[in-house]
Amino acid sequence: MADGPRWVTFDCYGTLIDWNAGLRSELARIFGETEADRLLQRYHAIEPVVQSDDPSLGYREVMAEVLARLAAEEGLDLSPEERDALGRSLPSWPVFDEVPDALAAARERGWSLGILSNTDRGFIDASMERIGVPFELAIVASEIGSYKPDRGHWDAFFERTGAQPSLHVHVGASVYHDIRPAGELGMRSIWINRLGEEADVAPARELPDLSRLAETLDELVRRPG
Repeated sequence: MADGPRWVTFDCYGTLIDWNAGLRSELARIFGETEADRLLQRYHAIEPVVQSDDPSLGYREVMAEVLARLAAEEGLDLSPEERDALGRSLPSWPVFDEVPDALAAARERGWSLGILSNTDRGFIDASMERIGVPFELAIVASEIGSYKPDRGHWDAFFERTGAQPSLHVHVGASVYHDIRPAGELGMRSIWINRLGEEADVAPARELPDLSRLAETLDELVRRPG
């Protein structure tokens, strides 16, 4: 077994923070409750396009652009104040109930924790404070000029930490952003399949939430000694 710390990296929004709940709440407020579920799916479709078109955009600008496109599709005149509605609300988006205890348990077993997020420093700092468990580092898209599923986050992680690939596991809820690219890069991954979806990928493990995170990590990478 290689020497060095065991690392687990996480996607944040959708994996640790309830991204869908926070986003849907704002869409319901702006467009109406009856339209929220439909527009949430449209948001999922439009956001990767905006990120791919201009990876230099900060995540606040990405959310504002996606919301503006949704409003245009719906024929809604979006006020300048509402354009940043998603960015204003994101720091208050809720943490999944099991997450703080699951992360604390992983730390107790000796795992170093990192976040690889398609957002900005201010957002991730606010979300880490809500989670309430220390992380060794967080790498955000706005500081590396790259959005997942591109490999920039993982390249930056290994460069900054010197982590051994054999001692690393990546955890995410999105097949598109996290699980598929992790597999293509030869990394172990845990898919947090909260929605009971089907996918044509083969992560090292699949879990419905993070309740069994610590023991699953230990199954994949044994403790040294």
